[in-house]
Amino acid sequence: MKKSPKTAIILSGCGVYDGAEIHEATLTMYAVVKNGGTYQIFAPDTDQHHVINHITGEEMNEKRNVMVEAARIARGNIKPLSELNMEDFDALIMPGGFGVAKNLSTFAFNGPDCTVIPDVENAIKDAVAQGKPIGALCISPAVIAKVLEGVKVTIGQDKGTADAIEKMGGKHEITNHGEVVVDKTYKTATTPCYMLEATIADIAEGAMNVTKAVFDMVKE
Repeated sequence: MKKSPKTAIILSGCGVYDGAEIHEATLTMYAVVKNGGTYQIFAPDTDQHHVINHITGEEMNEKRNVMVEAARIARGNIKPLSELNMEDFDALIMPGGFGVAKNLSTFAFNGPDCTVIPDVENAIKDAVAQGKPIGALCISPAVIAKVLEGVKVTIGQDKGTADAIEKMGGKHEITNHGEVVVDKTYKTATTPCYMLEATIADIAEGAMNVTKAVFDMVKE
């Protein structure tokens, strides 16, 4: 393995219901560093689909920018996703949260007929073309399945989401907490995290295991 694998992390905002899942994002950053890597965070410089009150679950009458919100998690050290060049990195990791399905894609609204924003699609395709491994947590594997035809992924045990992945041409495997599905052809590693009922300890295990799997493929 390279001494410090450089990892690009894509976030979709800040907050599970309208952005990046904060536990998954933070514990992914921790896992990268704990496994000897470094990271740079990216997010699209666009308005998020909507803003949700995380106490009531109700939509709020305001607008927020995906990158500005993700900067809260990144402590300000963030770059626009349009500037991501996978030639500068050894791996790509995407934590989950509804922002993945609302801001990075339309999966939350269109299911298997969704679209993926061009900067995310390009990052995924560039990583594959360059032989750089990709890690995806929670709902992010659905986006991977939309972009990479026939890829093997997991989102845990949710039948509706698994069926949508299959309809997009992906191959879904049922998993439990901390389990990782690796597709050697595309060099992807996926794990369910909060797609299952989970504690923060479960999320830590998933983030650590998927990051280890990604870094193992960096070494190959």
